[in-house]
Amino acid sequence: MKSENSQKPHDRMAAWLASDMEAVNTLIRTRMASEHAPRIPEVTAHLVDAGGKRLRPMLTLAAAHLCGYEGPYHIHLAATVEFIHTATLLHDDVVDESGQRRGRPTANLLWDNKSSVLVGDYLFSRSFQLMVETGSLRVLDILSNASATIAEGEVLQLTASQDLATTEAVYLQVVRGKTAALFSAATEVGGVIAGAPDAQVRALYDYGDALGIAFQIVDDLLDMQGDPGATGKNIGDDFRERKLTMPLIKAVARADTEERAFWQRTIERGKQEDGDLDHAIALLHKHNALIDTAAEARRWAAKAREALAPLPDHDIKGMLSDLADYVVERIR
Repeated sequence: MKSENSQKPHDRMAAWLASDMEAVNTLIRTRMASEHAPRIPEVTAHLVDAGGKRLRPMLTLAAAHLCGYEGPYHIHLAATVEFIHTATLLHDDVVDESGQRRGRPTANLLWDNKSSVLVGDYLFSRSFQLMVETGSLRVLDILSNASATIAEGEVLQLTASQDLATTEAVYLQVVRGKTAALFSAATEVGGVIAGAPDAQVRALYDYGDALGIAFQIVDDLLDMQGDPGATGKNIGDDFRERKLTMPLIKAVARADTEERAFWQRTIERGKQEDGDLDHAIALLHKHNALIDTAAEARRWAAKAREALAPLPDHDIKGMLSDLADYVVERIR
């Protein structure tokens, strides 16, 4: 059996929050039910039961505990965050025409695109019902803004991902939308529901924002150099889908004329041939794009750790700090 110190930070956090997470899972199962449309719980259960880490709802619970909350509504908010996350996954897999997620067939493959989109819509609606039940307009404001930002980030990615003029600033805007917005909302509402001082709520927002950015940069990096067995993705999926992630943006910015023509053919025009992925990876190594992207991820993880400074001393605070380290340890 592993000692506490040898466990991964999210596993330690899951153990600390076990009773809360059980309540969250019960609430999720109750609210994903549908009397009239049995396909809704079928599709939802396929994703919810797929063995994800439940990181986002745990962040909400952790933030509430860190700020001394003793009421019931952190459970509602954690379930809300998980429903929003699950809804975006259902929609993303349709947009990306994905066939696999977390090593399993996607809902759109097992059922169809219409079911995935409509069940995603249902979960968004359920999430709003849950957040309204907290009776906090501020919570509703934060999570509804996050939902809009997520959708905005996905639409921005549609136009930016295949445009070689896309800069790292635009990439970060996409990442803040598609990933960091829900991380920061998850931590922020935990502080808000606890009635924490504004400085602490801001610190929780900053932590979630930086953690979410680090998390996505690492995901994009692992797409080009990760272990498919660990990531559940094939190497180069983003390249094949013509997504300009940070490593590719760095390589394009440093490309000579011949290399730029390669990126124009494979990314902008989508004419990919055998051997192109290997050549793309070679160019990333040539221009130190992978090394420099890893450094960016570590910088954002450090920002997340530093953001925790104004928050009270607590076991959970140490776990949140360790979590920021763990996110970037995946690229060693």
